[in-house]
Amino acid sequence: MQQILTSTKSQIPSLFPPQSPTNIFTAPPKSFPKIPIKSPLHVTLRTSSSSNGSPPSVLDESLLFDESDDESDGEDGRKSDAVRDGLLVVRRPQANEVLAGRSDGGGGDPDPINAGLSEFAKKMPMFEPPPTGADPEARPLEVNREIALYRAKVLTRNFKFKEAEEIIKKCLSIWPEDGRAYVALGKLLSKQSRTEEARSVYEIGCQATQGENSYIWQCWAVLENKAGNVRRARELFDAATVADKRHVAAWHGWAVLEIKQGNVKKGRHLLAKGLKFCGGNEYIYQTLALLEARGGRIEQARYLFRQATICNPKSCASWLAWAQVEMQQENNYAARRLFEKAVQASPKNRFAWHVWGIFEANQGFIDKGRKLLNIGRALNPRDPVLLQSLALLEYKYSTANLARVLFRRASELDPRHQPVWIAWGWMEWKEGNLATARELYQKALSINSSSESAARCLQAWGVLEQRVGNLSAARRLFRSSLNINSQSYVTWMTWASLEEEQGNAIRAEEIRNLYFQQRTEVVDDASWVMGFLDVIDPALDSIKRLLNLDQKPGFGGRDALRDMTKASSASIEGLEDSSSADGVEGDGDAGTSNFDIDAFVHDKLSLDTSNLDARLESSEPGRYKSPRRIWRLDNRNTALARRG
Repeated sequence: MQQILTSTKSQIPSLFPPQSPTNIFTAPPKSFPKIPIKSPLHVTLRTSSSSNGSPPSVLDESLLFDESDDESDGEDGRKSDAVRDGLLVVRRPQANEVLAGRSDGGGGDPDPINAGLSEFAKKMPMFEPPPTGADPEARPLEVNREIALYRAKVLTRNFKFKEAEEIIKKCLSIWPEDGRAYVALGKLLSKQSRTEEARSVYEIGCQATQGENSYIWQCWAVLENKAGNVRRARELFDAATVADKRHVAAWHGWAVLEIKQGNVKKGRHLLAKGLKFCGGNEYIYQTLALLEARGGRIEQARYLFRQATICNPKSCASWLAWAQVEMQQENNYAARRLFEKAVQASPKNRFAWHVWGIFEANQGFIDKGRKLLNIGRALNPRDPVLLQSLALLEYKYSTANLARVLFRRASELDPRHQPVWIAWGWMEWKEGNLATARELYQKALSINSSSESAARCLQAWGVLEQRVGNLSAARRLFRSSLNINSQSYVTWMTWASLEEEQGNAIRAEEIRNLYFQQRTEVVDDASWVMGFLDVIDPALDSIKRLLNLDQKPGFGGRDALRDMTKASSASIEGLEDSSSADGVEGDGDAGTSNFDIDAFVHDKLSLDTSNLDARLESSEPGRYKSPRRIWRLDNRNTALARRG
């Protein structure tokens, strides 16, 4: 038996010899210098194989191993050890060599030991087949994928959808396993209202990534939610959280869906899970703060807003949401300071300049509001919302002609933006151009007839028909609006007032009763605050100590709520004090502060606020006259008409 083991031992090649690697890698011919090899997997390669001397873009496996089965053992050495085309080719043993017990002297007959080794060798990763998919030799470096995806993102931001789509599809053809390309393509198609194609892309992406990419599930859920498929969206959000329980966007998106459906308790539960698994997040704190503000618990809302800004001081959305809550409370001190912090956190954010400009205009500071909107417009020349708000501002405080120019520009920037067409139609209706208003309303509905904007368009169109006496058309439009959004209090009450004006008091009462019967009841209470922070991730122990949650059960909740109120009051008082110190006098309606908008924009963005009209006109030369020039010409024509 010992002799058998000794004889067979020489026939089995050692995969990892302790001393010399020559059992696996054969020595080069004597005519070439020997290259030192430290280990069986250490190979020195020449990095240039192209004619121009540039290194190869990919590391080809054939440069390391020669898969050919060479059986020659002559004096010239094995063929696999030759240097071909200036590259050192190193050979690794084939599976059939090990299974056949091949030695340096030739082959041998299989025996029971070799048969056992054959089963063992099948399980070794060394002999697994190469992975399926794109050929590694045909793939460029992965850095090219990063550059391509970033370029597609920039093109999408500049509304060059066709070029961006071509780049993303090319990335998918080369890297079909990368989930980011599916997400980018799905969002691109969604922006073009190509919902079915986007849905198909997300489905293929989930299959390609074997359902393990939570970002694809989450984007797919958002798409279904926008399309009104609430049940399907819930399933997809659930799949996203299963794929990655630390994906905070899935928890937050799911919670917002439930809150909009009236399930506030479930929404809070999902937000609490997001904090538990993902830690502190500004969007979750912001949504919780807005819930508290909607429930009238302003101090708790302020505390949660403070936590959101602590998590991310650069979160422009948190500063803006907090500022709007203070606007509703008519606390202009804090609101103005929060708007300033928002633009400092994100100087190019279009929402910050937009909401701040509307706030100042509503406070009576028309010039300041116009300046803020123009700054946002200069920083975001492709945004139609800023142009829409600026057009409404100019219509209210200057002339309709200037507003029409701005509405036309906004509609050309984004022809599928429904609110622009609706606002333009409303202005034409107020100007008495009923036919034009109907055309603009019809244009808005042709874009999407089932969105929230479509419901508002139908309601506005119904009011138009009611005012001109087309009552049957008005009733049909109100009914169509309620089929889209049955929770619209304004539409129900407008319809009821129409019936009252026609003497149908019984019908008006039936409409009011229908509204109260079908509306979604939102049950909300303050009791959740007492034990809410108990479910937060243990990493936030400092917040628990701040709120004294380690006290006795009978008093901990009440004391925590009291401390929360004190902390939030102190934070907002600090904002008010800083506003007073910065020069805001009286009740905050002076509209001035120590924050120099012109200097800030000039230093941070290299933008001259005194020459905004010229900058905007030069962005599209030869197409439009300056809006201010149109305003001056219109005023001159009006003055001449009055003299005549």
